[in-house]
Amino acid sequence: MSRTKPTVICGHREGEWRVEVCEADAVYAVLYQGRPIKLRKYNDAVKYLGFKYGKSMFPEPGHAIRLARKLNGIYNTRDFKVVQFTGTTTKILPF
Repeated sequence: MSRTKPTVICGHREGEWRVEVCEADAVYAVLYQGRPIKLRKYNDAVKYLGFKYGKSMFPEPGHAIRLARKLNGIYNTRDFKVVQFTGTTTKILPF
């Protein structure tokens, strides 16, 4: 199934790339016990070189659902949920 063509709000060029800001119907976030999360990882074998932060909010539901399932499996819990935010509503997605 292909994605619908988004409405482009504005755009600009960065080197060889064209960057466009597009409208979205909603954003999907992974929450833990109803609270927003941040993901970070680092190599503790190397003296502090900084953290790498991962995403926990996505423009499509599939990535958020996959991340919530993965975290629930790793930590043996059901506390990670996916929430859909639109301009006016908030809804917890079943998965």
